[in-house]
Amino acid sequence: MQRRHILTAAVCGLAATPVAARDRDDQDRARAALAAGEIRPLADILAEVERRYLGRVIEVELDREDGRWVYDLKLLPPSGRVFELEVDAMTAAPLRSKGQVQERR
Repeated sequence: MQRRHILTAAVCGLAATPVAARDRDDQDRARAALAAGEIRPLADILAEVERRYLGRVIEVELDREDGRWVYDLKLLPPSGRVFELEVDAMTAAPLRSKGQVQERR
């Protein structure tokens, strides 16, 4: 039993440094993409998404998929059921959704 705790502590200790480094790398990549004009500012994308859909954005990730920058968003609508939405990071055009997407009228 004690062995398992030591192994868990060792694995957690080793994992802490790469996660912090990865976060820094992600921020650097996002800044570089913004500076290069490959993506729009996140604030612009969030405003557009919240104008179009009912709910508040509660989580955001920026990924590079098939040569395109994509924001993966989680929205919390008034219904309380979280849904996921992928939008193009340059145009804010919806690419995919998962769950009940509620558009504003």
